[in-house]
Amino acid sequence: MVAGMTETTVPLSAFNDGKAGEIFAEVRHSGTRLVVGDDDSPVCMIVPPETYIRMSGEFYDRGAMAVAGERLNHIDRSRLVSEEEFDKRFGFTEEDLKGWEDIELE
Repeated sequence: MVAGMTETTVPLSAFNDGKAGEIFAEVRHSGTRLVVGDDDSPVCMIVPPETYIRMSGEFYDRGAMAVAGERLNHIDRSRLVSEEEFDKRFGFTEEDLKGWEDIELE
């Protein structure tokens, strides 16, 4: 059994005993449950949808951060340009940039 999970474990046999609705209600009310087999080995986790969505987002964010970190580790700093040089190359002026603070980026 996973350490510290005794009060939130559910035996797999409970699903065969017709208690699935009760188990899912507990998950909705109290959160995650660890389903264990007859030998107390973990079988699966049951989590509320909100928890799954949050965890999925965190997993995606960590992956994106890892990719960004890896790219930064291999960046050719000789190819970097300052903001001023970028604006000059592409013809941006102070007037073009006014009001950018009001734009919401995602």
